[in-house]
Amino acid sequence: MELGNFNELEEKIKNLAEEYVLLKERNSELEGLLQTRDEELGEAKHQIGILKEERNTARTKVDSMLALLSDIKVP
Repeated sequence: MELGNFNELEEKIKNLAEEYVLLKERNSELEGLLQTRDEELGEAKHQIGILKEERNTARTKVDSMLALLSDIKVP
């Protein structure tokens, strides 16, 4: 192989190494974002659960009040 070929190979290897470092950093950033989104999703699911419980409580109270009203006779 000629010296030019070695230089070209060396340059390609350096470029690949630099690209690898950049991709590794980007991957780390994306993993952090994914972790944040997972935490946000967990919190949203928790809030939905709370809201469903509140809705069911309100529905039970409304049903109870409607039952009381149905017993009232209006002349």
